[in-house]
Parts: sequence; structure tokens; C-alpha cells
Amino acid sequence: MTIKNIVIIAALLLIVALVLSACAVDVQQSSVESEQSKTRIVIDVWDREVEIPMHVETIITLGSGAPRLAAYLDVMQMLVGSEQYIESGVNILRDYNPVHHEHLMTLPFVGAGGGSGQNNGFPEEIILVAPDVIIAGFDLEAADELQAQTGIPVVSVRQVTGLAPESFRNALCVFAEVVGAGERAELILAFIDDALEDLNSRTYNVPDCEKLRVYPGAITWNGRRGFSGTYANFGPLNAINAYNVSDYSGFDGFFEADLESVLIWDPDVIFLDPGNMDLVNDEHATNPAFFHSLRAVQEGRVYTMPAFNNAGTNTTYALINAYYAGTVLFPEQFADVDIAEKAEEILTFFLGENTFDIMIEGGLFFGQLTIGE
Repeated sequence: MTIKNIVIIAALLLIVALVLSACAVDVQQSSVESEQSKTRIVIDVWDREVEIPMHVETIITLGSGAPRLAAYLDVMQMLVGSEQYIESGVNILRDYNPVHHEHLMTLPFVGAGGGSGQNNGFPEEIILVAPDVIIAGFDLEAADELQAQTGIPVVSVRQVTGLAPESFRNALCVFAEVVGAGERAELILAFIDDALEDLNSRTYNVPDCEKLRVYPGAITWNGRRGFSGTYANFGPLNAINAYNVSDYSGFDGFFEADLESVLIWDPDVIFLDPGNMDLVNDEHATNPAFFHSLRAVQEGRVYTMPAFNNAGTNTTYALINAYYAGTVLFPEQFADVDIAEKAEEILTFFLGENTFDIMIEGGLFFGQLTIGE
């Protein structure tokens, strides 16, 4: 072998070595990139950056609103744990519960359940079921606490109550991003916006002077309430541009009305939560003169407004309430609405089943009331 050939072979070997070295670097970089691609960052409702798996397959939902959003997004099959409150039986006050109660009862309990926003998860049980992500209606501190206790990412979907406020929309989109249900989330928001547009379009041009004045009472808010429990800027009434006398109280949101103020307002129509009628009837027994002084009572214009907040807002019930209130307050504009048919449309879209009959059997019915009976 000549010296020239030896030089050529040496040069070729050097080139091969350099190429192999470069490939090794590429392989190492690809490996790093592959490792990095196993996770992604989502921003929850508190602007927390939460690192979660790229592909989420299992979740648990805890606290206010989270299980309900799982039902609306049709991802209940991803749950590997449920909340202990379901042991008490079917809870019609949470719209998703009748549809999914049987399935939830087959899962291990990983939290107490409720709407306080605090950490009510069971850390040891959560670790045992090992979900990819915990989705919780928790306050910021509670979300951080549970994540530290379990070592499992916690994404908060905390929201305020009400008929599809911005916080609900944000929470829905955050949840959908975690579980890959973006298309379903868009359909939900479109359905809500179409319903709100329909409700508004029927009444927006009715002058206040032509509207029946309405008082929403016995509203369930952090517990059951009597007649004076009312609400200014009440979602179902706002949706139909109703003349809510409580809006002129100086309060915003829930408050206990002074009975003298109610006498001054003297509403044409009263809506009451049928689940609190025992409290109202007790009040009637001790002060019948007050109730019989009200125009709405004298004229038999007292109607039901079933509770729609329980560990978060049942958007289904709130929309049904809005349509029902429309049939009462604006009969001409809502003449084409059959409340049973409208309820079926709403419930089936959100929950996959029509639970209207179950609602009625559970006391969430629509119709007239007689105070004192």
C-alpha cells in the first residue's frame, strides 16, 4: 500500500468519525426533544402555568363546576375517580348527576365534593388512582396545595356562578384544552350564544313601561332562603330583558330584601324557588298580611323559578328558567315556546339525555304556586 493510499484511507476514516459524531449529537438532541414533547404547558383560570402530559388519557374532577364541565364536554369516560357526595344518592340539583350517577358510583372516591373552592381532595386516594391531571374548581391556593400534596398537575377551572359569564367560558376552554375537546367546547359556546341571542331578540325592543315588574324570591344562595332572598342582575331575567325590581335596590347579586321595600315595589309577578316553599309558607303563617298585600299574590301571579346553582351553575337549568320566565312575562313574544320541548333540546345537547321528567319528579318543576299551601 502506498503512502498516498494510506493518507486517503486515513482521511476517509476521519470523515466517517466526524459524521458518526454529528449523528450522535443529532440523536441526543432528538432524544431531548422527544422527552420535552411528552409534556406541554396550559394556563389555568388563575394564570398558573401547569405542565401536563402531551396526551392526557385519565383525569379526576373535583370541586365547584369541574365534574359538570366534564359532562358538558362529554369526557366523563376519562374519569378514574369520583366525589364522595354521590353516596347520598342521585342529586337532581346538579344537572349531570342523574345521567352519570351510576357510572360515578363505580369509581373510587378521591374527594369530598362541593363548591367552596377549597382543597377537598383526598391526596392518598388520588395518588393511588394516578390520574394524568387533576381538574378542580379550586381557589389558587387550594390548587397549589393539592398539586404539592400529590405531585400530580392540578389545573383550576374555578368560575363564578351565573348564566354563562366570562369565567364560565374561560373555564370551559381551559378544561377543553387539557382533554382535547376543543371542537365540543366551540359547539357549547355557540349553542349558548344562539340561545342568548334568541332570548334577547324576542324582548329587547319592549319598553320598560310595558313590562310586568317581577320579583325573584326564595333564591337558594349558599343555602336555602326564605322569601326575602333575592338577586339583582339575575341571569335568567337579564337574558330576557325583564324588569327586575331588585335591580333598583342599590345591591348587585344576592341580598336579603327588606320586606317594606318589597311592599313598595309591589311586583306584578313573583318567582320563587319551589325547593324553598316550606320556608316561605312558614313565613306566611306568621305574617299573612304581608303576603296578601302584594299585587302578585292577590292576582295569582306567583310562579316557580327552580334553583340552578349547586356546586356551580347548571347552565341547562338557567337557560330553561330564562325561557320559562319569558313565557310568563312576555307571553306574546314567547308564544311559540313549549317549555317541555325547549328543556328537552337544552338538556339533550348538554347532557346527552332528556332529564326533564327527572327534574319535575325531583321538585324542579315549572308552574304556578300558591303561597300558604
